[in-house]
Amino acid sequence: MRKKTVLAATLVVAAALSLSACSGDDSAKSPVADVSAGANRPATVLDQPFTKPNLVLTDTHGKKYDLREQTKGKPTLIYFGYTHCPDVCPLTMSNIAIARKQLPKADQDKLQVVFVTTDPERDTPAELAKWLPAAGDPSFTGLTGDFPTIQAGARQIGIGIDPPKKEKDGTVVSMHGAQVIAFSPKTDKGYVLYGEDTTADDYAKDLPKIIRGESP
Repeated sequence: MRKKTVLAATLVVAAALSLSACSGDDSAKSPVADVSAGANRPATVLDQPFTKPNLVLTDTHGKKYDLREQTKGKPTLIYFGYTHCPDVCPLTMSNIAIARKQLPKADQDKLQVVFVTTDPERDTPAELAKWLPAAGDPSFTGLTGDFPTIQAGARQIGIGIDPPKKEKDGTVVSMHGAQVIAFSPKTDKGYVLYGEDTTADDYAKDLPKIIRGESP
């Protein structure tokens, strides 16, 4: 698997600019700007890790979920997307779910996978609770809340998201960075970034090390 170590300052720009529309339109899935820092490669090991976002949202049970507190000291993957996405989001969740199932049971229990919606108006706790087990795994955590809070949290780790937009044909498109960021259980820092072309095999190779807080 290809890996690259880059400066976090460069990566913030790259991740924020590389947005996927998740509309099913190939042209819409292209980056909105030319990016040369490798944000869409399978894995990027960060030279300067991200601090975990200060996000307090609502989970699929309708309860408050403090991201920092409830994932503290746990290997965590964070992804921003939405349930009506026809391609990138469900594929990403599915790939992580397939890789997770290959782990020993003890490691499966340690791994936290957090899906934060970029379309909170439609993605209610009930909608996330219905979609996540089908697209990914029942163990995955789904979070929703008000859009400005979600957008601000995403920006803390260099993920750009735009408010959902209704197209002329009536479809709603959510432009969002399609990167998955892995956080270490040792430091609670986000130190590995995965692009949208990361496969289930890629995740399967890396997850044992992510769970131990090691560099893949």
